[in-house]
Amino acid sequence: MTRILTLLPALFAAGLLWLLAAHALAGWNWPTLPFKAEAMTLDQIRLAFGLMPRGAIALVAGAMLGLSGAILQVVLRNPVADPTTLGIQSGAQLALVLGTVVAPGIMEHGRWPVAVSGAAAAALLVMAIGARRAFAPVTMVIAGMLVGMTASAIATAITLSQGEYLLSLVIWNGGSLVQQDWSGVRALTAVLAGGALAAGLLVRPLRVLSLGVEGARGLGLNVAAIRLLAVTVALVLAAAVSAEVGLIAFVGLAGPAVARVLGATGSGRLMVLSAVAGALLLSLSDGLVLAMAGLGAESFPTGALTGLIGGPLLIALLPRLRGATPPGEERAESGYRRARRPTALLAGLAFAILLAGAVLLVVGRVPGGWALLDRESFATFLPMRLPRLIGATAAGAALGMAGAILQRLTANPLASPEVLGVSGGAALGYALAVFLVAAPGMGTLAGGTMTGGMVALTVVASFARRRRMPPERILLAGIAVSALASAVLAAIMAVGDARSFLVLAWLSGSAAAVTPAGAAGLCAVVALVLAMAFSTRRWLGILPLGDGVAAGLGIPTGQARLALVAVSGIAVGGATILVGPLSFVGLMAPHMSRRMGLVSPLGHLAGAALIGGGLMLAADFGARMAGFPYELPLGLFASLIGAPWLIGLMMRRAR
Repeated sequence: MTRILTLLPALFAAGLLWLLAAHALAGWNWPTLPFKAEAMTLDQIRLAFGLMPRGAIALVAGAMLGLSGAILQVVLRNPVADPTTLGIQSGAQLALVLGTVVAPGIMEHGRWPVAVSGAAAAALLVMAIGARRAFAPVTMVIAGMLVGMTASAIATAITLSQGEYLLSLVIWNGGSLVQQDWSGVRALTAVLAGGALAAGLLVRPLRVLSLGVEGARGLGLNVAAIRLLAVTVALVLAAAVSAEVGLIAFVGLAGPAVARVLGATGSGRLMVLSAVAGALLLSLSDGLVLAMAGLGAESFPTGALTGLIGGPLLIALLPRLRGATPPGEERAESGYRRARRPTALLAGLAFAILLAGAVLLVVGRVPGGWALLDRESFATFLPMRLPRLIGATAAGAALGMAGAILQRLTANPLASPEVLGVSGGAALGYALAVFLVAAPGMGTLAGGTMTGGMVALTVVASFARRRRMPPERILLAGIAVSALASAVLAAIMAVGDARSFLVLAWLSGSAAAVTPAGAAGLCAVVALVLAMAFSTRRWLGILPLGDGVAAGLGIPTGQARLALVAVSGIAVGGATILVGPLSFVGLMAPHMSRRMGLVSPLGHLAGAALIGGGLMLAADFGARMAGFPYELPLGLFASLIGAPWLIGLMMRRAR
């Protein structure tokens, strides 16, 4: 009870913001119960059937997400598990998009069964991958993010191909809490009550499970059944929120983090406090949205702005979070077979990329179908096609190397420019350059992009260095920084003028605007990063062993980390300035390289560069041809090509 009282100031702030919005809408002329529309003024109707249920659904939905995140973290013993990082919400999103666009008939029975089915499919796939790898926390999050990324990419492709649904689906994806009656509140309250009852019944089994799998089995606990029941409860809670109000990220991660800082240790206390913290977080976010709308600003979807509170809050709370991953849980992540002939493997990858590039130069799509360019057409299209192919390949190579450097710098197999907030910071830097500088040139945009990426990475690296955080805690810092950057970017974009559309076009990711000079610049960035990686190869090999070992071997750890952060920032900034913040190339390429047996520092980076380049080459071709004559987002196809392949690799049982 004392811990809950600690949250009273947040409850007071959320209530005050709602009261201010209510007073601005109807003054103190509030309707009385029972609400009868025929006896009310227009303002009273808007208050009784709009603002009041909106305030209630913010509390209920936030509590559901907080409880869902707490259940997932307890049952998986994973401090960074939540409906977003495990792909549950993305599965619900894909199912709802498919239902809306492909089979609208099934939506006649309601959105909830569709959303729950999609969430269940995503959760089953993630759990299947986790079961093959001892449910290692980092493995689970990698699997969840890849499943979520693939589902989101497919949903985006379907949405973009059906323009008549675009506006409604985009609004839903933002997570809007706007209500027209009390039906949504009643429905979610019923689900929350059922979920809370189920969570209460699971407290004792989860307490036994906290002793470890072997210990729990020794006490007669059916571990598989308890995991299945707990995950089912969590995904139903999250899917119900997605079906009713859209996608609201981060709340299920921040709620348990706040609860742990308040001292919640047992499973039951953690669930209760997480639900309360989640409710207050979402209510505060919605209160800020209402306050900004009252001041004449644009009214944003609340789900897009939860990071404005959750991001800084989680960053501030990171040093105080207690508890670590149980020892031995990451054993499935170690050990990769070395390639017998890495040089030949790298040469084969390089030859394959060159061959693919040559083929793509002469193959094209015309209104009548596919065709090979004749000599005259080839001469005409070469100046336009060659720079974009080179630019896309070089951008993928730069992002692949940046991801490999970050994984070695943090000793975290999940580290990448996207996960650690570097891409989000770069995108925010680009947007700030567009909005703050009149007619910004390429140099200004490049400077803003690189600076944003390096600032984001520096924030995360400072936490990792000062607090000696384990890999999953570093991930949590990256997620927080990325959420904050995304929230600020969403607020900037909501201005709605021509600059917003400029940033939006860049965010979609396209190599169409790459000039010969731009392609040459990207190649120079790749060459610079390769040269710096060669000169720091000893650092890249020793830093993953820890600061103590590195210092004992004479490596200036502070200077080494700063230099590698700068190299990563240059690589990410150089790539994103021309083709946008691409989707998870920096995560997929290093993983693919390592799984192919390229484990030495230089081999790992070279393989990541070649795989990233090949991935983006294929993605550029798909983006140009799939929606011919229109071009689809480049990052979308990078996800569609790389993520399913990596998911298939992770499904193989670790040896």
